Amino acid sequence: MDDQQLLRYGRHILLNEIGIEGQQRLLDAKALLIGLGGLGSPTAMYLASSGVGQLTLCDHDTVDFSNLQRQIIHRTASVGQPKVTSAQAALHDINPEVECIALQLRADAAQLRELAAQADVVVDCSDNFATRYAVNRVCLELRKPLVSGAAIQFDGQVAVFDFRHENAPCYNCLFPEDSQAAELRCATTGVFAPLAGIIGSLQAAETLKVLMGVGRGLSGKLLTVNALDMHIMRSTLSKDPACRACGSFAPSPLQGEGWDGGRKVE
Repeated sequence: MDDQQLLRYGRHILLNEIGIEGQQRLLDAKALLIGLGGLGSPTAMYLASSGVGQLTLCDHDTVDFSNLQRQIIHRTASVGQPKVTSAQAALHDINPEVECIALQLRADAAQLRELAAQADVVVDCSDNFATRYAVNRVCLELRKPLVSGAAIQFDGQVAVFDFRHENAPCYNCLFPEDSQAAELRCATTGVFAPLAGIIGSLQAAETLKVLMGVGRGLSGKLLTVNALDMHIMRSTLSKDPACRACGSFAPSPLQGEGWDGGRKVE
């Protein structure tokens, strides 16, 4: 690190748990972000400001006026632009040292696999189950750590599925793909703006810890937040041996049906 980097990242370096070695790990790291909306905005901004060396930004959408209430990486002047282009410009202003690769696409399984293979960690900031299941399957196949988040109305959640460990549960253990869970969307149900910031910031924190190898974090855990009454709960996730994605009888990491995975409240 040069003098300017030592100054920029000095408050990280002062932390015993991080130091120069931890910060250098961030500078050398590559992260793949899926979704540059309400969760992806604060996540990307904190990863860039913290000095993660390469951020690959993946989102097919364009900035809409209705996004501006919570998607804080975008500006009014960005309306109509691809979200990845708007985010790339904002992140360059925050930290020009970070390489930001903007991909305006809705990645299919093959593209996800190619992108995830080049990353040290995958951060799922998407807003739909189909993408979450697809990302889970690819990360499971490639044994890449996955930081997952969701937020709707006043409720949010963050979980870390670290597939570098053989006994790690997966997203399908928690929310089985064949469970027909109701899918709520911001466009029809609303979302409390600061909640997106809370969950996205937590995703950034977990991503940084995964990359540096510090702290226990939320690996194998689920953190839920209700921003209306500020009730926070952390649960331990169980790997289900019958899970169709990661269990003993799973046909393939690329197939996903499942079972009601259990969790124990701490």
